[in-house]
Amino acid sequence: MNFFDERTADFINRGLKEDIGSGDHSSLAAIPPGKKGKAELLFKENGIVAGMDLARAILQTVDDTLVFDAYVSDGDIVTPRMKGFSVSGSVHSILAGERLLLNCMQRLSGIATTTGKIVKLVEGTKVKILDTRKTTPGLRFLEKWAVTIGGGYNHREGLYDMIMLKDNHIDYAGGISNAVESALEYLNSKKLDLKIEVETRNLQEVKEVLNYPQVFRIMLDNFSPSDIREALMVINGRTETEASGGITLENVREYAETGVDLISIGALTHSVKSLDISLKEV
Repeated sequence: MNFFDERTADFINRGLKEDIGSGDHSSLAAIPPGKKGKAELLFKENGIVAGMDLARAILQTVDDTLVFDAYVSDGDIVTPRMKGFSVSGSVHSILAGERLLLNCMQRLSGIATTTGKIVKLVEGTKVKILDTRKTTPGLRFLEKWAVTIGGGYNHREGLYDMIMLKDNHIDYAGGISNAVESALEYLNSKKLDLKIEVETRNLQEVKEVLNYPQVFRIMLDNFSPSDIREALMVINGRTETEASGGITLENVREYAETGVDLISIGALTHSVKSLDISLKEV
């Protein structure tokens, strides 16, 4: 990811404005103007680091005279007491960027770490681990990037880049056939080249989707591993397959061993534990 693109610059500027407002009055009141210093990022637990380049971009947005020296890279495995980077220069500038960079690195590293644990659990199978749209508003592009740092893959970015017919679409449309046929007519009328995925809740719905070869992926939602195996026999390789719903660290291996192509897990981003990281003066 390019951490100096327009989207990231906008995110950083909004984050700094939210935190600093009219000024960092604590630092302005307690620390003399022009005070120079140095701080180091310290990891306090095991994990996978994500956000090093973002931290550099945040600090350089605050003050481009700050000197940033990285000791690890995004994707590296870290352990307690390892140092991530040092930054030296204006103490006022370091403190102005401290909270934004820590908030980002803690959350992104937590996502990468959780993803890495799940990817490790399914090693030796063909399955790919996907994220979902269950992300923090405004942070989706960063959270999805962190999933890839942990070895996972991204599902659709949003509502705009794929037709995904979920249970509500199907029920409002009056069934799978109505939903798929309407989607095909819509894509044709709008001259859009978007893939179609359909969520299914049982084997009968799977069979109905197979009447439409234009569907490129079938989601098997809240299927048990044994039900997935049965569905895969019916599908017989005619579409990609995705398992979703109720999949945890404890059972993900069992799901992966069914032979399904993809497993999507909302918990990668919606309820992840942040990695414990601090920035300390040295």
